[in-house]
Amino acid sequence: MLRREIPHEAREGRVLCLSRSRLAPAASASDDEALTPLHPWQPWTQDMQPLCYWDEEPVALQLASSPGEGWIDGRQWMGELPTHWYSLLSTALQVGAWLENHRFCGRCGAEATKLTTEFAMHCHACGHRNYPRISPCIITLVTSGEAMLLARSPRFPPGRYSTLAGFIEPGESAEEAVHREIFEEVGVHVSQLRYYQSQAWPFPHSLMLGFFAEATTRRIRIDGVEISDAAWFSPRQLPTLPPTYSISRELIETHLKRWR
Repeated sequence: MLRREIPHEAREGRVLCLSRSRLAPAASASDDEALTPLHPWQPWTQDMQPLCYWDEEPVALQLASSPGEGWIDGRQWMGELPTHWYSLLSTALQVGAWLENHRFCGRCGAEATKLTTEFAMHCHACGHRNYPRISPCIITLVTSGEAMLLARSPRFPPGRYSTLAGFIEPGESAEEAVHREIFEEVGVHVSQLRYYQSQAWPFPHSLMLGFFAEATTRRIRIDGVEISDAAWFSPRQLPTLPPTYSISRELIETHLKRWR
């Protein structure tokens, strides 16, 4: 569905309207049409960012200074649209965040110029060039036999538990980050790390590297800051889980299939 090629020579096509992680729904021709953030084919203006091809149609991104009435948060879009939309939405959200936050050079402060053939902002004053920021994170399902160690962030909706995650620090490997983050957040040591898969997480610009790990200790000691609660859960007694589009849920469901 998604072709990662910037349609820089296109002058018209489909449009996504974005502001601060919220996307404008396209006006429906009838009540029977499904809700979509992809607006109809139209001429592009100079302020639009050519983004990609979707079903072989060129798509551009239009940023607004503030979201309009009825604009829908990106997480909600991802929860309501079919899973194949994820690549388009995550690309739009990450490129949009970059465009909003990097209009000026981070080295000298001069206004940066957007290039047409790649996602890049160039500073003609000092020559510095910046690209969309991608922040690598680890996300890990810790298990002990069939039991899963899940935790709550203070920011989660009531009752929701998820896998453990954290940013990789400078000079640190992904495997080192798994050990450090798990011990810092819940005081548990792990072994038998197994890489699973990755997922772009555009809130605002993360790349999640998913792992499984087996606990060598089971006593939980939460940090009380990033984690408000953590517990071991049986496949037969689960809390509210993360949304289905998340790699966290994919890790959990993969583990559950082994024990069902």
